Amino acid sequence: MLLIKTAFKNIIGAGKLTWLNVTVISLTLVVMIAFTGIIDGYIEEARYETRSWETGAGQIWHPEYDRFDVFTLQDAHGIIPTKLKDCINSGSAVQILVTQATIYPQGRMQNVVLKGIPTSQKLLKLPTQELKSDLYGIPCIIGTRMAKSADLKIGDAVMLRWRDKNGVFDAREIVVAHIFDTKVPSVDAGQIWLDLETLYEMTGMHGEATFFVITENSPVNTDIEGWMFKDEKFLMIDIDLIEQSSRVESVIIFAILLSISLLAVFDTQILSIFRRQKEIGTYVALGMTPRKVTALFTIEGTTYSILAIMAAFIWGTPFLYWFSKVGMPMTDVYGDLGMAIGDALLPVYKLSSVLITVAAVIIFSALISYLPARKIANQNMVNALKGKIT
Repeated sequence: MLLIKTAFKNIIGAGKLTWLNVTVISLTLVVMIAFTGIIDGYIEEARYETRSWETGAGQIWHPEYDRFDVFTLQDAHGIIPTKLKDCINSGSAVQILVTQATIYPQGRMQNVVLKGIPTSQKLLKLPTQELKSDLYGIPCIIGTRMAKSADLKIGDAVMLRWRDKNGVFDAREIVVAHIFDTKVPSVDAGQIWLDLETLYEMTGMHGEATFFVITENSPVNTDIEGWMFKDEKFLMIDIDLIEQSSRVESVIIFAILLSISLLAVFDTQILSIFRRQKEIGTYVALGMTPRKVTALFTIEGTTYSILAIMAAFIWGTPFLYWFSKVGMPMTDVYGDLGMAIGDALLPVYKLSSVLITVAAVIIFSALISYLPARKIANQNMVNALKGKIT
């Protein structure tokens, strides 16, 4: 306790140098917490939005289906298994039929993926109730990205061409009944949603589906009759990869920030030991062992981080609260790249992340203070009494 009191008095007595170090470390600490919050916020939001709009608690695929290969869509459909029909009737699963098609907006040709989904479904956030529109023609819903790429608005009609189950081409006019806004581009870009019954009539694939979206309490959550079950881990592997790369980037950024901020503490300790040679000799003469003197200087350096944490709490709390409401603005480029991201990234401050960041600052501050101070423990006692460090 005596060492702690002495160390605290010494760093307070250092005046402006102490508060300069505290300011730099507290700034680093707040930036680290904000950056970690951005990563945690994005991952949490991306998982929630993807689960709400696309994956549910899992999916069951036709064995020929590959969501990244449109050439598999012609054969990727089959009769719905009896157990899955029971799930559909109970509301624990939703069937979706997928096929390839082409639209001709303003005389242009654009390939699209045509998806049929029941209008009464409540499992996904897709506004399928809008497919009951009484507009002239076949009503469809599209996302904002699709509307932008095809230059379509609500009420616009566009010619659609597709192939039925026999490979015969057919064409009809569809009308945009609704344009929805989602952060998940994988249910938006290049896709047109129709009522499942309408798509059945168009393709002749009555009672068939390409994949099913299930809820957490679905009684079917394994492979069934050749259909393959895909869990959330598989469906969100891209989000997991983004999280892993983001964590690596954060470690690199944190290492740079900590190196810059703790360099000031290291220089301060070096200068302090050089200028306080007589004081160190006095401590030894009064009976303090060299190791205790080393501990004193280590505690002094660590106290910088303690004061920095207190300062960061005072000014950083309102800043981080404001930042959690405003977030980091993002451009449409990230959405076009297929990332589930909105107009802004809102940080989420997890207690575990904050505690790890604080602990890292304290530990590295103690380490960087000990390195120059350890020389005191190996010095010659006679020279210490003379106020000389060798």
